Amino acid sequence: MTRIETTFARLRAEGKKAFVSYIMAGDPDFDTSLALVRALPGAGVDIIELGVPFTDPMADGATIQLAGQRSLAGGMTLQRTLDLAAEFRKQDDSTPIVLMGYYNPIYTRGVDRFLRDAKAAGIDGLIVVDLPPEEDSELCLPARAAGLDFIRLATPTTDDARLPKVLQNTSGFVYYVSITGITGAQAAQADDVAPEVARIKAKTDLPVIVGFGIRTPEVAREIAGVADGAVVGSAIVAEIAAGKSVEDVAAYVATLAAGAHSA
Repeated sequence: MTRIETTFARLRAEGKKAFVSYIMAGDPDFDTSLALVRALPGAGVDIIELGVPFTDPMADGATIQLAGQRSLAGGMTLQRTLDLAAEFRKQDDSTPIVLMGYYNPIYTRGVDRFLRDAKAAGIDGLIVVDLPPEEDSELCLPARAAGLDFIRLATPTTDDARLPKVLQNTSGFVYYVSITGITGAQAAQADDVAPEVARIKAKTDLPVIVGFGIRTPEVAREIAGVADGAVVGSAIVAEIAAGKSVEDVAAYVATLAAGAHSA
């Protein structure tokens, strides 16, 4: 089984929901970012989403946009992101890493080269927010053939006619975006999320993880309670932006993970 499959199997056996955390690679700098990523599993993170900085992050709100700008200003690149993942893998061979970003840096590098390098660096899956299902031959299908999961986003506007197309080549898990708009917007509401998660789960056996708008352990627990897990990104990135130490960020992440795991 893949690391992602193994993680969900373990969580099911333990009767727990998943907690997924996002941080931007290279924010605020390479060494601190690596230390943060290394601290996440000990804080209760089951799957790490590692952001790849990009100059035009159209799906991201101000918090993550600024993180990407700090990262790029510090010299972070796609290659350095893969280097960071490879360094993490020297100490942790079990926690899944999902790269999250945009297609341009991958296209510029070359899909075949990128997939070889990502696999070698220990990457388990990809979330590429600007490649719709109609472009699956571009990256999704080659990624699947290379042994990488391709994780698709579903949103409140993904209707029943569109959903099968979104799910057809998705693997690993489905990422349900709890609110319309960009990252870091309003708070997620479990009452709104629950029927949407049920609708998606009726069409797929994949776990459905919910992100956007989760900032507290209480909301993490509520959202995980109606899904297979919760994702937190902007709230963690905001702690990093505030200059919190690695230990303080990890302590905050631990409270969120505890919330999700208690669902």
